[in-house]
Amino acid sequence: MSGHVAGTVTRRRLADAALAVVVGALVVTTAAFDGDTRPVDYALIVLGSAALAFYRGAPLAVLAVTTATGAAYVLHAHPGTLAALPVLGAVHTASRAGHRGWAAAAGGLFLAAYVATGPMTQEVVEKTTLLAGWFLCAVVTGLADRNWQAYLRQTEQRALEAERTREEAALRRAGEERLRIARELHDSLTHSISIVKLQAGVAVHLARKRGEEVPPALLAIQEAGGEAMRELRATLEVLRTDEPTGRPAQLVERARAAGLAIELTVTGDECPLPATVDRAMYRIVQEALTNAARHAGPAKVHVQLDYEEDGLTIRVDDDGTADPARPPTPGNGLTGMRERVTALGGTLHTAPRAQGGFSVRAELPLEAAR
Repeated sequence: MSGHVAGTVTRRRLADAALAVVVGALVVTTAAFDGDTRPVDYALIVLGSAALAFYRGAPLAVLAVTTATGAAYVLHAHPGTLAALPVLGAVHTASRAGHRGWAAAAGGLFLAAYVATGPMTQEVVEKTTLLAGWFLCAVVTGLADRNWQAYLRQTEQRALEAERTREEAALRRAGEERLRIARELHDSLTHSISIVKLQAGVAVHLARKRGEEVPPALLAIQEAGGEAMRELRATLEVLRTDEPTGRPAQLVERARAAGLAIELTVTGDECPLPATVDRAMYRIVQEALTNAARHAGPAKVHVQLDYEEDGLTIRVDDDGTADPARPPTPGNGLTGMRERVTALGGTLHTAPRAQGGFSVRAELPLEAAR
């Protein structure tokens, strides 16, 4: 983004310089055909025209310089009407910047200097009238340009506001839908899974009480019921909130408390992240640790966060039982992780490591998110 802004500023400066060169070239060429133009006159023309290159930053200063040099030039050399071009440009830009009173006063001062160059002949009156019309047009077009730019800014602001309102409404509807789905899942599945788990537990208990061998299928049902309940609770927690519930360090602490051997490393200058990147970072680390706890076995896990100027790299490696020869089938967790990263314009790599275990690497750009 900074490169784009710098390029825009450079192009504007080049355009302003080109304007000054064109205006100066026209006035100098006209003065050259007069035949009696002196070096001091050329110096006044060049100074007044060159000032136009700075009209964006200092419109009043440019107006003062061009008016002073223009008035001095017409009083000294008695040129034609084209000598007013630098002053006309400065009057227009000053009026566009909101200084219409100063612009009109500068035009009047230049006209007074032009009238003072000689007797009031019909030719002088006609040229003065023509110049007065030009200065009036410069002031009016400057005001019109200012109003037009204000209208464009207001239109853009209204469009941004409407877009923000639509996004907020969409997020609100999505949140309401998530809560509805969470309630439906809780009311329908939680009860059924609890009954299955309870019945299996009672059957296992009675079998052991009678001294009978517990059928493997019954144990599998009991274990599957417990796992299904844990999965359902985790799903309901995600549905009820789409915002991170803490920091990656808290995830690491909870994983350690659950018995997972884990290490966290943070490199670079840790800084506040855009909300979308912060949320994605939390969910990626959460999902990677969840997968490690489920599938890696008694493994060691290393979480690394690399903060860079233009992006964030998240890496979660474990030395578990994953085999490169038998890559796992991506489940909903890895699919959701990839969708989050892709939505931010980042890249995600998930695969078993050559030395054993599993690796998750996500690279999230920051400029686009900002």
